[in-house]
Amino acid sequence: MAEYLVLIYENENDYANAGPEIFGEVMAAHNRFAEKHGSAIRGGNALQGADTATTIRGDVVTDGPFVESKEILGGYYLVEAADLDQALAIAKDVPARFGGVEVRPVMVFPEG
Repeated sequence: MAEYLVLIYENENDYANAGPEIFGEVMAAHNRFAEKHGSAIRGGNALQGADTATTIRGDVVTDGPFVESKEILGGYYLVEAADLDQALAIAKDVPARFGGVEVRPVMVFPEG
């Protein structure tokens, strides 16, 4: 089995303009995802807004996310899957109402 990071990118403005019923629907969708794929989930969290981000490039520290984009990293799941195809099948169920997800394998370094 391998680990994959499913990165959730969404438009924060869409959430800011949505009512509490939308937030409730999204949370319910994440709960359903966790129920369906709980055995594969190794971790995950939602992130605070991009306005709380701090970027470091060399010795320069600035407020804000690494890149300015309409869709920002809003959360992630760490999942375990037999292969990329299984990880993609899991990732297709991740709720991302105002964006999409990216799937990346976790690098494994040789021991020694």
